[in-house]
Amino acid sequence: MLISETKSFTGTRVVVRTPRSFDSLLQRLRHVMGKASIDDINALAREQPSEDAFARLVEERYVGTSGFMFFTEINHGAWLPRYGITQRVVRWIIGNPLYAITMIRHDITAGLFAPVELLITEDVNGGGSIVTYVRPSSLMVVEDNPQLLKAAVALDAKLAALVDGATG
Repeated sequence: MLISETKSFTGTRVVVRTPRSFDSLLQRLRHVMGKASIDDINALAREQPSEDAFARLVEERYVGTSGFMFFTEINHGAWLPRYGITQRVVRWIIGNPLYAITMIRHDITAGLFAPVELLITEDVNGGGSIVTYVRPSSLMVVEDNPQLLKAAVALDAKLAALVDGATG
């Protein structure tokens, strides 16, 4: 017998507008982030005999000054012109497994929202750019779980600092 469960929750969307150009904003974000693929992280985890060794090498090899690493980009702007939308827009998947574990250890389903995502768009109306993301704690913490909430709120702050630093 198949059993399913449905829980409603509300995410909190954060929208940050900046006069910075789209290209400048992407450059600023890239400058403070490391870069890795999920395969890189998985291979490193298989190769390392301990949590400490894994964490040290993640920090040394992949994490940028912001504490985040860039995993991948989905370039919606590449196909949107087919439909008459010329606005540049990319969706970035970013994160850090050392941040993710602080939440996933308290609720495995927090992995549904780690790593996190940014939507970076050209502001065609006001000039500059817009960064949109959903506050991680609003997605991850759907039941009473103080330890998860504490870790997720810490991630909220780190993500906000990344965006504020790049947009400010």
